[in-house]
Amino acid sequence: MTTRKDNKKNATKASGDAKTSDAQAIKPTSHKPQEPIEKPVTVFPIVGIGASAGGLAAFEAFFSGMPTDTDPDMAFVLVQHLAPDHSSILTDLIQRYTRMKVYQVENGMQVQPNCAYIIPPNRDMALLNGTLQLLMPFAPRGQRLPIDFFFRSLAQDQHERAIGIILSGTGSDGTSGARAIKAEGGIVMAQDTESTEFNGMPCSIIATGLVDYVMSPAEMPAQLIKYVKHAFSKRPALINTTVVPPQAILNQIFVLLRGQTGHDFSLYKPKTIYRRIERRMAVQQIDNIDLYLRFLQRNPAEVNALFADLLIGVTNFFRDPDAFMALEKQIIPTLFLEKPLSTTIRIWSPGCSSGEEAYSIAILVQEYLELTQQSYQVQIFAT
Repeated sequence: MTTRKDNKKNATKASGDAKTSDAQAIKPTSHKPQEPIEKPVTVFPIVGIGASAGGLAAFEAFFSGMPTDTDPDMAFVLVQHLAPDHSSILTDLIQRYTRMKVYQVENGMQVQPNCAYIIPPNRDMALLNGTLQLLMPFAPRGQRLPIDFFFRSLAQDQHERAIGIILSGTGSDGTSGARAIKAEGGIVMAQDTESTEFNGMPCSIIATGLVDYVMSPAEMPAQLIKYVKHAFSKRPALINTTVVPPQAILNQIFVLLRGQTGHDFSLYKPKTIYRRIERRMAVQQIDNIDLYLRFLQRNPAEVNALFADLLIGVTNFFRDPDAFMALEKQIIPTLFLEKPLSTTIRIWSPGCSSGEEAYSIAILVQEYLELTQQSYQVQIFAT
């Protein structure tokens, strides 16, 4: 029997957010402690950068493009595919090209702005309450996805201040984690395929349609700084004020979306709409929603980009608890009321994103059948 008590394990497996026992955590070492930052910045974006084959040249190009006279007021966490017994040279390499402090991560290290952090060999790494946690890898070599693992924790911990960058590499590591970053309102950048030594990872993430900027590593820092300055300035956010976009302008945006994509967003949750529009305005560095409407009218590609952002799947097991409580107490019992045991009960879960909703319904049905000691054939269709 699968119950909601088991759901934590199921949700972990389904979401790919693997957990590791406390025994696997790496104890802090006795290395020199991290030096304090002289310029305090209380809230700042954290940039996760993933690479595998060809990553050294890409990292070098990226940090060579960083400004030499100013601080970016963000932190950078580098995740590279390394053999378990291979010492990383990234710390020494990156330090040659940046004014920031560069550290190889020790367990529990607090992330500070204007610093770069390098994952050590043979470790998975996650972000928890702004600290970097190191874990022994649980997956066999060749099946590890350390970039996905870190990106998901980055998204969960930093939400809209999470930024993911995918550089040169083989395979598709980082694609799933990038989806998580986008779902939380962050942004994603990818190295253009012309400048990569190995284009597997950039091609995989670009193919999702969720990448905000595609460019060479040397061009990324300037664009990143522009985005951060625009997105996290002290101007009030649409969703945090009583001044929301005029309905007339929203209606025109809905008309453009429906005309180009065939989808009507006019009945979507307003806060979701505002948040996604505001994020696209930040990506394009547009401050005024009237100007953004004109930009949409002139750029069909931006209509598609807004459409893709609006459709980003945000889901988890038993999301919207009140709705699932009503389903459990009021709906499911009526499905079986006065039905012969030969009846096949069919349930359809439309728009269920990655499937957690359908599995949540299955768990509720199974619990009901075990509680009532009944045996029906049940089919659940998820689209």
